[in-house]
Amino acid sequence: MISKGHIADTYMTIQDEITQALEKLDGGAKFQEELWERDGGGGGRTRIMQNGNIIEKGGVNFSAVHGKLPAAIKKAFGVEEDEFFATGVSIVIHPNNPHVPIIHMNIRYFELNEQTRWFGGGIDLTPHYVVKEDAQFFHQQLKSVCDKHHPNFYSDFKSWADSYFFIKHRDETRGIGGVFYDKLTPEKTNLNFEQIFDFSCDLGRIFAPTYIDLVNRHRTQNFSRREKDWQLLRRGRYVEFNLVYDSGTKFGLETNGRIESILMSLPAQANWVYDFKAEPGSAEQDTLDLLKKDINWVN
Repeated sequence: MISKGHIADTYMTIQDEITQALEKLDGGAKFQEELWERDGGGGGRTRIMQNGNIIEKGGVNFSAVHGKLPAAIKKAFGVEEDEFFATGVSIVIHPNNPHVPIIHMNIRYFELNEQTRWFGGGIDLTPHYVVKEDAQFFHQQLKSVCDKHHPNFYSDFKSWADSYFFIKHRDETRGIGGVFYDKLTPEKTNLNFEQIFDFSCDLGRIFAPTYIDLVNRHRTQNFSRREKDWQLLRRGRYVEFNLVYDSGTKFGLETNGRIESILMSLPAQANWVYDFKAEPGSAEQDTLDLLKKDINWVN
């Protein structure tokens, strides 16, 4: 049986691989690392890049924490045990250029005991301007990883992502979705824990080559003040989702997590415009029209 220590060590290696790839991609800024300890048990490595050539603000964080599970989380999980262990890698990248998309990834493992343990995670893309060819490429990358491990993973997890990354009060998806899964166990998949762990790692390792390809398609594309303003408005939507709906944010805050690490997903700057209306036929309206659930991006 794979141990929680082995899972945490592998996730740390994936964090190293991704930060090295993103530093090479950016070509300017470096990640600043802060080691931290959590009151109650465990800690992590927060790595933040700011004011880079490509990345305005980005975080690639690792954590492995343990301790007493708060009553509210116990109730939400439907468990009685107190002692928990959780480890994972969490990433959010906010680029300078509005033609380069925001991207998020999370892979995680949670354990109460040998009977109550699971994997969760996902990747989703939030373009400021949706480019259909980019969306098709992104989803095909995710499908290739999913199909390697289970024939139903992509369709199930894509649908889950559409529902999860949805801003209910705006009636729009956060972006073009991706894949999302939670509480993945052998009973739900007909895979053993080692096979689910392999899927988790493969998903983590598809992040860098996928995002590098997307960035390189648009990194030199010129943009106007109008397009920059639209980017800042879309970042506002991103903030709304993360603070209102994101389960990882809620879990971190309710388990006495490190605030700076939890909120690293927020951009350095975002705008809110009162009662904004996109011009009919504009690129902004075209993007809004594609922020819907159940779009089939893979032919």
